[in-house]
Amino acid sequence: MKEEVFLIEEYVYEERVDKYLFKSLETLSRSYIQKLIEENNVLVNDNPVKSKYKIKQGDLIKVYLKETTEIEVRPENIYLDILYEDDDIIIVNKDQDMVVHPASGNHDGTLVNALVNHSSNLSKVNGSERPGIVHRIDKDTSGVLVIAKNDNSHCILAEQFKAHTIKREYYALVEGVLKSDSGTIDTIIGRNPKEKIKFAVVEEGKRAITHYEVLERYENNTLVRCNLETGRTHQIRVHMAYIGHPLVGDPVYGYKKQKFNLKGQMLHAKSLGFIHPTKNQYVEFESELPEYFIKILSRLKKQL
Repeated sequence: MKEEVFLIEEYVYEERVDKYLFKSLETLSRSYIQKLIEENNVLVNDNPVKSKYKIKQGDLIKVYLKETTEIEVRPENIYLDILYEDDDIIIVNKDQDMVVHPASGNHDGTLVNALVNHSSNLSKVNGSERPGIVHRIDKDTSGVLVIAKNDNSHCILAEQFKAHTIKREYYALVEGVLKSDSGTIDTIIGRNPKEKIKFAVVEEGKRAITHYEVLERYENNTLVRCNLETGRTHQIRVHMAYIGHPLVGDPVYGYKKQKFNLKGQMLHAKSLGFIHPTKNQYVEFESELPEYFIKILSRLKKQL
């Protein structure tokens, strides 16, 4: 059994344990969490509890998850656009339409398959299915990722992500013309109660903060630069849709009728900055916009 542990360090006002875990374990459904509780796989201070138990400051929550069968990651000779590499990290510019790591129903052709072919030195913190993977971006989002080549580097980088000190800058093409030159979207993001595969701005979830700045306005679209203060699942996609400007090509949160023949949302992780895990110096890496992105921007500019 895999164990997840949560220590309630701050005062919480009468929050049920099932709701707390639903927010904290984003990959698990509410029904699965209920099942874990019913099977006494959720303990508070080493005692099984009911779903309606209200957590208190100082509570130690332990969740026991059934181990899933590990997927064998096979090395594949897939081209990697490596921007930088040393003994501790690899900086990769991921293509659109590439999944970061293998999962159920998608075992091959991932970034991880390419990484294990490229290097035998990858961190093992996230297990054999996700060697080197410190963070992820969506399949149809392109751009910069940092890969850890050893466990020490992985843990140092993971702490920076947790502390929100890493600079993450994205370029996005959105629907409509934004009136404000810049702004901040500060909401709570959680799973959409109506559609579990989606995330949404909801009352219960995790705080999400996106800062945006208009780079260029077109007739019916806007190119924006987004800086993430937090890193929630689908954060930019959810936030821009929330303010009425979904990403162009987004199959989940965008318009049903698309103007361009796209594989997915027009979102590119442009730059990534952090303290190098062993050199202890700030480093920043940037990638160029993909060709399809540049071509569409050129088309839009000609229409002005």
